[in-house]
Amino acid sequence: MLHFLPAPLRGLLAGLLLALNTLFWCWPLFCVALLKLLLPFAPLQRALRFVMHGIAEAWIGVNKWWMRLVGRIQWDVQGLERFDTRHSYLVTSNHQSWVDILVLQYILNRRLPLLKFFLKQELIWVPVIGLCWWALEFPFMKRFSKEYLAKHPEKRGQDLATTRRACARYKSNPVAVFNFLEGTRLTAAKHAQQNSPFRHLLKPKAGGIAFVLDAMGEQLHSIVNVTIHYPHGVPGFWDLLCGRLDAMHMRFQQVQIPREFIGRNYDQDEAYRLAFQQWVNQLWEEKDAELAALKRSA
Repeated sequence: MLHFLPAPLRGLLAGLLLALNTLFWCWPLFCVALLKLLLPFAPLQRALRFVMHGIAEAWIGVNKWWMRLVGRIQWDVQGLERFDTRHSYLVTSNHQSWVDILVLQYILNRRLPLLKFFLKQELIWVPVIGLCWWALEFPFMKRFSKEYLAKHPEKRGQDLATTRRACARYKSNPVAVFNFLEGTRLTAAKHAQQNSPFRHLLKPKAGGIAFVLDAMGEQLHSIVNVTIHYPHGVPGFWDLLCGRLDAMHMRFQQVQIPREFIGRNYDQDEAYRLAFQQWVNQLWEEKDAELAALKRSA
């Protein structure tokens, strides 16, 4: 509707709408979160989580509105037919831009339970939104390098413990636990540094989703494997605000979780770890081929 405005002006307007939307919904979210802290009764906490998720979905709904207001996105989306909000899912995707998160929320809002992203611990300090993520029980992960773990072996296994604590809270409500398997955004420099065997992807880090399967495998209905492709180049967050994102390809695949991967310990069972890594690499080979096909058809 505002496509006649210059792109920078649309960007400023969209940024203002995003900020106002966040400030509007954060206060009822914080009030419900405080009530949940003060009233630790399981049935009441389950009900309050539904209220909090509804607030977050309303926030996403307004974001969808301003995205339509400032831009015209042609959506090419396939594979959403078999999902619902009554089951819990483990969701993963390739990662190219911060825009990935907003387009995933755009498409999956009220089609799946609220997405709960694994976040770096430092992001809890992001003004306002960091507290919103904390209130919504997003898992915050502290990442340690191999060099650091070699010097501090007592820190080994903390990611698994954090994942288990987060997932324990998800057992009373349907949830969509989200993890970017690559662990970081794809860039040419990172691709070269890794010497990645994939043409369009970084190497997958299987440990993250293995920990989720360890913590809540019996609760999960399936894995949702998402492939994101921007046919006209990967946009930045400012491009999205300015309405420059004009086309999106998204493919959703429901993957059944092999029964032999349920209830296994990724850290301590070497045979399972190797088998799981091979299975994840196979998923990534298929995704790489799908991205190649999407690029050819663009």
